[in-house]
Amino acid sequence: MSNELTDKAFWAGYWESKKDLAFNVPANYTFHKLLKNIIDTNKSASAIELGGFPGYFAIFLKKYFGLKTTLFDFYVHPKVLKEVLDANQLTDQDIAVIEGDLFKYQPETEYDLVLSCGLIEHFNDTKGIIEKHLSFLKPGGTLFITLPNFTGVNGWVQRNYDLNNYEKHNISSMDPALLAGYCKELGLKNVEAYYYGKFSVWLEDKANKPALAKAITKLVWVAGKVFTKIIPVESKLLSPYIVVTATK
Repeated sequence: MSNELTDKAFWAGYWESKKDLAFNVPANYTFHKLLKNIIDTNKSASAIELGGFPGYFAIFLKKYFGLKTTLFDFYVHPKVLKEVLDANQLTDQDIAVIEGDLFKYQPETEYDLVLSCGLIEHFNDTKGIIEKHLSFLKPGGTLFITLPNFTGVNGWVQRNYDLNNYEKHNISSMDPALLAGYCKELGLKNVEAYYYGKFSVWLEDKANKPALAKAITKLVWVAGKVFTKIIPVESKLLSPYIVVTATK
């Protein structure tokens, strides 16, 4: 099996269309509190980011926690990678990089922490791609998976104003109960799966979207932010992400 909903041509075009990719990854980067808790609790020393090009989380874990990190992706754009590493005062000697197909690659190393952020929803076989994570994970190590939640307000925005991007995602995978069930079936322990984040919506390639789409997305974003500031809830309707954690 390979990447079923996208291919290398899609990812080449995706990354080449992106602007401002080379930025200094901050200490409060997305999911930083969750990752800090995992590292502090488990004394993690090594990590691999699967499907994470251009490697922001691998960079984050290297810069702020000193982990030995590796980036694995189906497609790696050398120029973009160098620019991102340069912006973070790192080189290809600091972050190991593997380009390959997860379903064909046989890991030579196991890691304390295996994470993917925005990967599993690009596959039709959700359980299969989760299982593939485990081949990289040490016994006792931690699995950390996040994916966007397109089953609520953010999904409505994607479906109506960025259908091409929406169709590159397996929406049925965006179910915490389903994900937790797969992890338990795979023999994982301490399984948690939940909606994460108060509220957010976004458009890919926003600069090239019609003015009306950008205006409506902005209006929805403001309304959602105001609502969740008054009533700070994490839910299927409003939260932008789903998080899954477990131990092997």
